[in-house]
Amino acid sequence: MSRQHQFKAREENILAMAEQLLLESGDGDITLDSLADQLDLAKGTLYKHFSSKDELYLRIIIRYEEQLFEINQIDDCPSAGIARLIFQQLLNPQKAMLLNQIEERLAASVTGLNRLFGELYDIRRQRMKRMLDIISIYLKDQNSSMSTRDYLSTIWAMGQGGAGLLNSSFYQRYLGRRDTLRYVFVQQMLELPSHYPATDIDENTLDEDMQELVEQIDTESEVHRNTHY
Repeated sequence: MSRQHQFKAREENILAMAEQLLLESGDGDITLDSLADQLDLAKGTLYKHFSSKDELYLRIIIRYEEQLFEINQIDDCPSAGIARLIFQQLLNPQKAMLLNQIEERLAASVTGLNRLFGELYDIRRQRMKRMLDIISIYLKDQNSSMSTRDYLSTIWAMGQGGAGLLNSSFYQRYLGRRDTLRYVFVQQMLELPSHYPATDIDENTLDEDMQELVEQIDTESEVHRNTHY
């Protein structure tokens, strides 16, 4: 294995272990000393890969976003794509909630990470465009009058709210089987468009709605590239 491959492999191990320690910590924070100990590395070796703990956290979030993007690239039936969009937050709610909290904290209080935030948002925008493709096809297949924007927002709300519920130590005692609850959430989202039937769908209106969202995503791309974090 070349030095470059060894470097990348070690970096992947660092990210994976850091993510595991974050999830085990419960408070969204770890020390670089504990990370180095777990990996049996010198602390200085970590700084060859990451200039700070905040950069490490953001790289973990970028890695997670890349994984979600790859999952959404699977090219099968639209209903399966919709199910995956929801499951992404429900299968590991602790991870979804924790990484979102860390991202919000970094965006609000940390400087010097503009390049990495730009990388994160670029990947996320690509994933959003893929989500729009899946949603648009599914709505047409279901002969639904629901707009792409409304369905996308509802999927996000269900995923975020469901993750919060599944991650709550208080409510977990009342939920029963978590796998059946996840199934119910997915079934509800798959059936939702059928509650808004359309006898004569204006595909031009649906296409315009989707195009407007895509243009909004592209416009915000420029804004984020000029924002310093």
